[in-house]
Amino acid sequence: MDVYVIFEKGIWFGTAALGFAVLFNVPIKNLATIAFMGAAGGLTKTICMLYDFNIVFSSLFGATVVGCLSIYFAHKRHSPAPVLAIPAVIPMIPGILTYRAILGLTKLAGEIDHVQYSQDLHEAVNNGVKVLFILASLAGGVAIPMLITRKESAKQMKINKILRL
Repeated sequence: MDVYVIFEKGIWFGTAALGFAVLFNVPIKNLATIAFMGAAGGLTKTICMLYDFNIVFSSLFGATVVGCLSIYFAHKRHSPAPVLAIPAVIPMIPGILTYRAILGLTKLAGEIDHVQYSQDLHEAVNNGVKVLFILASLAGGVAIPMLITRKESAKQMKINKILRL
């Protein structure tokens, strides 16, 4: 995959995150941060998939990047971390797999042939399970960094001391 294509995907992930931030009425001061976080998470997912990680683990890594960045920027922007993280992670939700799962389930209603029914059921369940695991990895990737750091504020974290060097 070309570097320009990867860069373009980052721009589209950031733009989609920005659109969801506007949709959710996020304060204007946070829009650029959310676009950056969405691009960083999407690029992480894309690069992981480029190196043959499966989509579930790639989504987990991308969401973890978004979760960690949201903790850092929450202090800088004086906003709660979920306000920054949720719009940035929404573009990583697998819409086409969800569509295929629902479409496969609706095909089952009118299918008479047992062989075709079995094949449609297999595809629908396969896509549905992938969607469930991806959604769980997105939720976990965003939530785990927040749960780990919830007892101390961003001011007290040692990472801020390291970044100021």
